[in-house]
Parts: sequence; structure tokens; C-alpha cells
Amino acid sequence: MSESIIHRFLNYIEIVGSLTVKLAEGAGYYFALLIESLAWIIVGPFYKQPVRIPSIFSQMMTIGIAACPIVFILSFSIGVMLAIQMIYNLKTFGAESQVVVGVALSITREFAPLITGILIAGRTGSALAAKLGTMQVNQEIDALRVMGINPVRYLVSPALLAMLIMVPILTFFSDIAGLLGGALYTGVEIGLSFSAYVDRTIAALMVGDIMQGLFKSLVFALIITLVGASNGFSVTGGAEGVGKATTRSVVLSISFIVIADMIFTYFLNR
Repeated sequence: MSESIIHRFLNYIEIVGSLTVKLAEGAGYYFALLIESLAWIIVGPFYKQPVRIPSIFSQMMTIGIAACPIVFILSFSIGVMLAIQMIYNLKTFGAESQVVVGVALSITREFAPLITGILIAGRTGSALAAKLGTMQVNQEIDALRVMGINPVRYLVSPALLAMLIMVPILTFFSDIAGLLGGALYTGVEIGLSFSAYVDRTIAALMVGDIMQGLFKSLVFALIITLVGASNGFSVTGGAEGVGKATTRSVVLSISFIVIADMIFTYFLNR
């Protein structure tokens, strides 16, 4: 009996050790990919190998401009949903007018960056993983290396820079859409005029509330790019491998975004 217990205990230790090594390897790869991408953005021009400006603008169009309609629809819906829930709960205390403060803080601090991050992870992060995975399977990544073109500089750095620019912009756009949704429903439900809603929102919000959401969006942009690129570069097994990498990229990105949001919320609101 004692030998069986010892054997199972050693198996558990082996499993935990294996998972720890894999996590350390993954974290190390993400960090190395981040440093290399930033290095090409900053130092590349001095070595006459700058990140291509057309690639950056192309990525910005894909990430930002093309995503505006769906960001507006989702954020507007979240604003309406928050207003509905808060008015219903605040009626118990006769404080329906405080819905403005609740919606403003919830949207700018939490929901706008979170919804934007999840949307971009599912939309752009998956596309990045699929693109790099397909290139990896077709040996186009190796072809770039043979031609003397660094794949990280050519493929990852433009996506990272575009993400760092556009995700905060989309988050601010999401702030406006969410607040607009809350304003319209509040006006219909409790008769609060739009101008009064705007005045109360401005009075309730501080610069730090908006900056908190924008800071989170920068971290989410890093997560989405690094997870998508790392999964794309690690593809093996043909088309099936591309599909698995794309799915894994979306799942990991959203999971890391939610965990990061929880951590930042804990420390930024103490």
C-alpha cells in the first residue's frame, strides 16, 4: 500500500513539474517574442531595416476601422444592459438617478476594454494565428529567412504596433458607444434628458477612470498579438494544425485577458 501511495505521489510531482516547465517555456517564448518585436520597431531604422509603414497602416485598417461597427453595436448593447440592470436594482432604494454614475464607471473601467479585447482576440488574434500558421505550413516563413528577411520584423512587429495604437482607440470609441446606450435607455426609462446625462457623466468621471481602461487595453493588445503570433509560428501538421492553433489562440487570448483584467482591477481599485 505504501509503495502504491509513493508511486502515485511521484506521478503527481512529475505532472506538476512537466506543467511548470511548459508554462515557463511558454512565458519565456512570449517574452522573447515581445522583446524582439519591440527591438525591431525601435532599433530597426538604425540598421536600415525599419518596420514597413504600409504594413502598419494595413494592419490598423484591419484591426481598427473594420472593427468599428461591431464594437459600436456590442458596446451600445452593453450600455443599455447595464442601465436596465442598475435602474431595476436602484429602484429598491429610490436612487434611480445614480444609474449615471454606475454606468459611467462600469463602462470606462471594465466593460469597454474587456469587450474590445475579447472582440479583437476573436477577430484579429485568430486571423493573425491563421495567417502565420498557413505561412508556416507552406514553408513561407522559411522562405523569408532564406531571403534574409526576419519573420518577426516583417510579420509580427507591424501587427504589434498597429494593435498598440488601435486597441486603445477602439476602447475609447467603446466608451462613447456604451455611454450613449446608457443615456438613451435612461432617457426613455426615467426621463433624464441627454444633456443632464452628459453633465452627470462628466461630473462622475475622472481622467484616471478613462486612463485605467486605456492602460488595460494596451496590455490586452500585447496579449492578443503575442499569443496569436506564437501559436501561428508553432503550427505543425498541415491544415488541421492551423485550425487547432487558431482555436488555441482565441481561447488562450480570452483567458489571459480575463485573468489580466481581474488582476488589474484588484490592484487599481484598492
